[in-house]
Amino acid sequence: MIEPEKRKAIYLLHQSGLSVRQIARRLGVSRNTVKAVIAQQGQPPLRAPVDPPVDPELLRTLYERCQGRAQRVYEILREEHGIDLPYSSLTRWLRQLGLAHPPQPRCARVPDEPGAEMQHDTSPYVIALDGRPVTLIASLLYLRFSKRRYLRFYRAFNRFKLKCFLHQALMHWGHAAPRCIIDNTNLARLRGLGANAVIVPEMEAFGRQHGFAFCCHARGHSDRKAGEERSFWTVETNFIPGRTFQSLEDINQQAWEWSTVRMEQRPQGKGRLIPAQAFEHERNFLVALPPHLPAPYQIHERSIDQYGYVAFDANYYWAPEELHGPITVLEYDGHLVLGQGHQRLLEYPLAPDGVRGQNFAPKDAPPPRGQPANRKHSSTQEEAHLRALDPAVGAYLDFCLASPGLQRHVFLRRLFLFSRRLTPELFVASLRRAHQYRIIRLDVIERIAQLLLTQGLFEPITPPIDETFRQRDTYQQGALTDPPDLSTYQVPPPPPPPPPPHSPPPEPNPNPEPNPPDSHG
Repeated sequence: MIEPEKRKAIYLLHQSGLSVRQIARRLGVSRNTVKAVIAQQGQPPLRAPVDPPVDPELLRTLYERCQGRAQRVYEILREEHGIDLPYSSLTRWLRQLGLAHPPQPRCARVPDEPGAEMQHDTSPYVIALDGRPVTLIASLLYLRFSKRRYLRFYRAFNRFKLKCFLHQALMHWGHAAPRCIIDNTNLARLRGLGANAVIVPEMEAFGRQHGFAFCCHARGHSDRKAGEERSFWTVETNFIPGRTFQSLEDINQQAWEWSTVRMEQRPQGKGRLIPAQAFEHERNFLVALPPHLPAPYQIHERSIDQYGYVAFDANYYWAPEELHGPITVLEYDGHLVLGQGHQRLLEYPLAPDGVRGQNFAPKDAPPPRGQPANRKHSSTQEEAHLRALDPAVGAYLDFCLASPGLQRHVFLRRLFLFSRRLTPELFVASLRRAHQYRIIRLDVIERIAQLLLTQGLFEPITPPIDETFRQRDTYQQGALTDPPDLSTYQVPPPPPPPPPPHSPPPEPNPNPEPNPPDSHG
């Protein structure tokens, strides 16, 4: 096949007056090829349209009848219609008829206009926090024109977290675009898809308060927010690699610096646009937000226990002594507010991620009289004591704690109490055998210990007795008292008297007298 450029060169050389031989020698083609190209005036030959060997209407009918299964269409053509059409040719004709792969409708191209829209989306990532892989949800807000970004990570993401994130990002910028493009997520969408989506009234009121409205893109057209999708690719390739994170607070601090400091001054795209400079121009087209816009919060109803603590998110917060009964907890993005009625009484910062079972109180609060009710204690000390007994115990604990469905704290505490009932040698030997047979149940481990005892391999545990107990003051004082009278316990009681002999029952009368007649008869 001759390239179109060479065809055009052959025809132009022919028009310039060169002979067929000269053109063939100069371009390295045969004279017959030169003659054919000149006859076609340099244009490629047009192929005659080939009609399909099967009626197109028959193909459409069979394709609809077989619910889009080309293999069944191929079998029915051969069995019912006697048409032996190769399968590859059948699929090619189905594609040409627009049946196998219907044309994908193109997404409308929206021009970049300053202050027109912003885009939001979330994406899950598995990130190592302090060396342990954790699944986090990345939430990112993107200004389309100036390409500014705001990034934050969450353990879980719900409607309240969405409101907190958008409030935090928009208050950081001080401005909002009038339209926020999102996917068809149920966090903001009540029903419908795309342009027909109905936004949740709660989220619609939140957006109205912050100067924007939610808009869902068409189903399957995530490219409508291509800048947002590209931003997540930048997170995967530029933010996460080469960085270490110790906690959720640490990764959010680094994400804030990366998205609002580093990426603000980094040239973006082929136009080398700098987001910080572009935002100064876009600021005039955005909706300015008041600086004291109220932050979103959640209301939780709690009660004060008998020790003066309020339980929230596995931690305990002290309440003043004059408060009793039910109390209202307002949960904000980064702090809590304790209130009763219409009064805001105390404010606490939220506990760091992963903190459980801790008590929080103001510095000037009086010392508590007791610990909170239903407080959960950690099993760290029990685990450390067990691992210190022998490396075999540590290997057994690693095997057990990796088992799915195991209640970690209950298992460790019960195993620790069981270790106090045995000698260290017998306990370690029992766990070695349990690890060998992959046994986790504590009752089975107890039977293993009993089996080792019956075999005479180990001695039972004996409590230590201090032989100097006779020299103690309490023992000497008790020795001066009168000895107790234990005779009643030493002499066996007399046997009980024998039961009286039973008299035989009276014999029945062979001639019983008839009953007297009734006086009323």
